[in-house]
Amino acid sequence: MNKKKIINDPIYGFVTIHHDIIFDCIELPEFQRLRKIKQLGLTSLVYPGAQHTRFQHAIGAMHLMQIAIKSLRAKDIDISKEEEVGALLAILLHDIGHGPFSHTLEHSILDDVNHENLSSYLMHQINNKMNGQLSLAIQIFEDKYDRPFFHQLVSSQMDMDRLDYLRRDSFYTGVSEGTVGIERIIQMLNVRDNQLIIDQKGIYSVEKFLMARRFMYWQVYLHKTSIAADELLLNILKRAKAIVNTPVSIKVSPYLQFFLENSFTKHDLSNNNVIENFCNLDDSEIYSAVKIWQNSNDKTLSVLCKMLTNRDLLKIELFDSPIDIDFINEKIDETSNRLNVSDSEARYFVCVGELKNNAYTRTGDSLKIGMKNGELKELSETSEIYNLTNDQKPQVKYYITSLKLV
Repeated sequence: MNKKKIINDPIYGFVTIHHDIIFDCIELPEFQRLRKIKQLGLTSLVYPGAQHTRFQHAIGAMHLMQIAIKSLRAKDIDISKEEEVGALLAILLHDIGHGPFSHTLEHSILDDVNHENLSSYLMHQINNKMNGQLSLAIQIFEDKYDRPFFHQLVSSQMDMDRLDYLRRDSFYTGVSEGTVGIERIIQMLNVRDNQLIIDQKGIYSVEKFLMARRFMYWQVYLHKTSIAADELLLNILKRAKAIVNTPVSIKVSPYLQFFLENSFTKHDLSNNNVIENFCNLDDSEIYSAVKIWQNSNDKTLSVLCKMLTNRDLLKIELFDSPIDIDFINEKIDETSNRLNVSDSEARYFVCVGELKNNAYTRTGDSLKIGMKNGELKELSETSEIYNLTNDQKPQVKYYITSLKLV
């Protein structure tokens, strides 16, 4: 069978698969499942074009990794074929652990388990089935390989994951502020002491990337209408979980019912039933449940589901400081009276949280700039934009949701 395939991507054009193992991993059911998980969750309720999937993103990020490896080799960075394949597999499978609606439901189906935990676990499972062909990819993904720059190409403040999702999300939402010159950024990547750095002449491109990321967070990822929709979906599952073992009957698929009736943490991932049921969940599974639950005998669940289905979303208000408890209680009382439900049920409609936007931080894995004189400096020491003392502090906004006024 010919496994040297070409995929036509709307952003990059033709994406070529050069290695049989890459094709084999794309064909896996665990990876094909990503076709049915939207990259941006419920953001399509704000930007109708945001219908792209985790599958498309993973293919795109792998394509950028191919370009990055070619560019680094041109700068005499020694990268073996095995390392190339390992890095491509690591970025291809980096999101394989995402659940329905991506980040929206990340901690609601499995408690205290993020998609990185699940990606790592699934990669180990696949590696066992493939006789150890993913061993190097797993080392790179888990940052256990002795050449850290490979992991930094997969996960860092300037990785192929971020470069693809900024370009892709900008393209599908139509938010042009997210457009960045990723090809030039990749050409500016270099390696020193096995650490990923940016050549000095790439500073302006990096600044544009960070500004684009900041704009995309406020305009897309943290858009207040998307947050209101996310809160609805989260509370729908929370309410379903609260009543699933009560006399109130709710219809649900066996895969979703498994997680509604039980609570699991990362210590339960070794339970084959947990992984098997999780891999059978996707966006359509949740959508189907929400449509059915519109007719639930439980008033709170029914109202929540009708609101999401009809895009009659919660009202959301933003504040610059933490929200006063008296104001929160006032909203709860209003909701309780309008819907004729208890205060505890009214809290499914009144949600409080905070939004953080931090495009760049100097702590941890900061960006290093390779100066022309041979010095290595942190980005904030060289950039005209990211050199302020308060740059490490994320922008924070506080929000509260409530029912819209009739």
